[in-house]
Amino acid sequence: MGVLDHLSNMFDCSSGGSKLKKRNQLQTVEIKVKIDCEGCERKVRRAVEGMKGVSSVEIEPKQNKLTVVGYVDSEKVVARVILRTGKKAELWPYVPYDVVEHPYAPGVYDKKAPAGYVRYTEDAQISHLARASSTEVRYTTAFSDENPAACMVM
Repeated sequence: MGVLDHLSNMFDCSSGGSKLKKRNQLQTVEIKVKIDCEGCERKVRRAVEGMKGVSSVEIEPKQNKLTVVGYVDSEKVVARVILRTGKKAELWPYVPYDVVEHPYAPGVYDKKAPAGYVRYTEDAQISHLARASSTEVRYTTAFSDENPAACMVM
């Protein structure tokens, strides 16, 4: 083995044992946290603004929503909000209702959801409950006002 081979092995960066840190990707983290007043809003903002990698912080107090944009890990942001403010915080669990197949299925509808949003779930049992069987569809469409050949019962 020559000197150049030995040097190239010493400075080889392709091995799995490199000590370089993996960089976080730029992402948007949405968090649900209870915000009652301007003091709560200020406390939540200060807790997150000091984090390394945070580019911007946006708070919507009426929706109890905190949006953080930056090179951060979502779990670390949630943990920091809980630790610094003492408030219960979780990742934003809601999606617009038109994204979900059956937004008013049991387990998906949430009374606390902001207007136009439903709780996001990917539970197989809930999505199974949301799909109506062919018998149910037949009976509900038989007495529908939108069906011109429907039976009239008066």
